[in-house]
Amino acid sequence: MSCPHDTIVIDPMISDLAGETTRLREAGPLAKIDLLGVPAYTVTRHGLARKLLTDPRLVKDINSWSLWQTGVVTRQWPLIGMIDVDRSMFTVDGTEHRRLRIKTTQALTRRRLDALKPRIEGYVADLLDGLERAAAGGQAVDLKELFAYPLPMQVVGDLMGVPQSDQQMLLDWYKAFFSIMTPQDERLQVIDQLDAYFTEMVRAKTAEPGDDFTSALIYSTDEETPLTEEEVLGNLKALVAAGHETTVNLILATVRALLSHPEQMALVRSGEVSWETAIEETLRFDGPVIHLLMRFATEDIDLGDAVIEKGAGVVISYRAIGRDTEVHGADADAFDITRATANRHISFGYGPHICPGAALARLEASIAVPALFERFPELRLAVPVEQIVNMPVLTQNDLARFPVDLRARAAVTTTPEA
Repeated sequence: MSCPHDTIVIDPMISDLAGETTRLREAGPLAKIDLLGVPAYTVTRHGLARKLLTDPRLVKDINSWSLWQTGVVTRQWPLIGMIDVDRSMFTVDGTEHRRLRIKTTQALTRRRLDALKPRIEGYVADLLDGLERAAAGGQAVDLKELFAYPLPMQVVGDLMGVPQSDQQMLLDWYKAFFSIMTPQDERLQVIDQLDAYFTEMVRAKTAEPGDDFTSALIYSTDEETPLTEEEVLGNLKALVAAGHETTVNLILATVRALLSHPEQMALVRSGEVSWETAIEETLRFDGPVIHLLMRFATEDIDLGDAVIEKGAGVVISYRAIGRDTEVHGADADAFDITRATANRHISFGYGPHICPGAALARLEASIAVPALFERFPELRLAVPVEQIVNMPVLTQNDLARFPVDLRARAAVTTTPEA
């Protein structure tokens, strides 16, 4: 393992994601990066990620970051809203993390997910009806805007108790929050709007609880200390953000991969390979998260021929990790639903901070993607796959548009760029 002296500048416009992924892997298991003007390390290999994601010397507390302590990084840094956030299970470690996380696992039960399944199926059916109406004249439709984008917010809104009338507003706010194109003053205003909205929601449910996740967090009962309002808010805001963004990206990436590989689509349609396996291979090959921010070293971490210095920031580059040839073979850049390691990915994280919403994201994708192809078996890309590009979102694999024809006509199914 080596950490080169050259620094890789992470492109906020996501203009060459494949090339950047290759450069990160070639830089070694631990690479030096420039993240919108801020130096950090990033992890690009499966094995090292598993090691560091369970290392107690790497913590989520921003106060352990030397660049924050010294004022080099301030609230004007565009990515600060993903790191300097309310106290929650996403920002603490050790005993406190376990206390906050157990509240979430108690509220996000298998029973609650099972109860959501028929509602998800209903939402999917309604959105497919809307797709059909939009394409009634034979024109192409945007699968993201009309299907993949609204579905996860409907589901997470149902789970959390967010009124349907507010969901589009939240989608607009989160879109502005994540986009690199949003001016920082405007992004900080969006953060304030989200804080105010969820604070009002938590206080309303404290006064009048319902049968929803937010109320369950507020009134979770066990021998541990109840969550404070700040802790409920922190968990709630992060779960809503991650709970919809991740699933939008997973649905679209799975559809793109299958449409671009008709021979593998045939395997799924024939039943030789399951939809769930196709989704797992998508998670490995083209997962929802590109880079996850950020952990901080509380002391020097000696990795043999590289040292992560005390106070340094560490990013986990999940896209590069999913293409690790040591784990997935020399063809790791290929989408292959028959590969033996399809399930051997860590795209939802690893260790104590593994994504608590992974089961929900998988459930939504396993309902939405098969239903889409069952309703529209002739579904095709309406543009060359090279024209399906990413939004300027540095952390998520967020596609800008996804034009499709619901029924066969001239269409392009070329293999996507690795």
